[in-house]
Amino acid sequence: MAKEMAAIGLHCKPEQVLILSGSQQGLDLVAKLMIDQGTQVAVESPTYLAALQVFGFFGAKFVPITASVLPNLTYAIPSFQNPSGHCMSLAQRQDLARRCDQSNSLLLEDDPYRDLVYDDCHRTPVCAWLKSAPWVYLGSFSKTMLPGLRLGFLVASENLITPLTRLKQAADLHSNRLSQWLVLGLLQHPERTQRMAQLIANYRHKRDAFEDRLKHYFSEFANWDTPAGGLFYWITLKETHKGKTDTRALLPRAIEQGVAFMPGEKKLAAIFQS
Repeated sequence: MAKEMAAIGLHCKPEQVLILSGSQQGLDLVAKLMIDQGTQVAVESPTYLAALQVFGFFGAKFVPITASVLPNLTYAIPSFQNPSGHCMSLAQRQDLARRCDQSNSLLLEDDPYRDLVYDDCHRTPVCAWLKSAPWVYLGSFSKTMLPGLRLGFLVASENLITPLTRLKQAADLHSNRLSQWLVLGLLQHPERTQRMAQLIANYRHKRDAFEDRLKHYFSEFANWDTPAGGLFYWITLKETHKGKTDTRALLPRAIEQGVAFMPGEKKLAAIFQS
């Protein structure tokens, strides 16, 4: 994995890599290490719901990632963000790294979707641009290999890897060895590159088909940006002559028609103020 990281611009030693029971475990480990009741955490709006739940469980108070001075912990999903689908530009990545350095804010970079890329865009990890701030980079095998095995990894700056490893050992001793063996076989498989190309082509086809249906049925009713990769569309419904649409009320009606979606609500503003 250290070699894999070097190939995408994030240079580290093998000793800085920790295999996880799913990258979700990495969120839990960092939260245990960094968050007490009232600890401020900078997040995007919107952001990954399960991350907010983990951080909130330990007592986090959320502030916008756009704040001029970042708190001790900053959480970001730079590539094909969940749920917005946004991919940070090179300038945005460098700016976030600069502000983390200035504030000495630990950057927790969650990057499980980076390999699912359909259009040209910049994907060098933000952690690669840091000069002094501590950092943790999270990756996953579930989006491109075997979701049911629940295996992921983190890479951390040298001052963080030891406490994170101890927290991991306290939780489960080590990640499932059979899962690790299977993933290692896939990583070393001679046809890995061809398989990834087929996977990306399949997802791109699904993205394009979904985009086509959106344009056909939703152009009059909603706005959206076409994601350059990943698994998410963020769709904003337009106001009609009847006013705003309640997406929570719309969800059960959509499910009856075989369509599921995640309702989006502008609640982070209230979270930031709490």
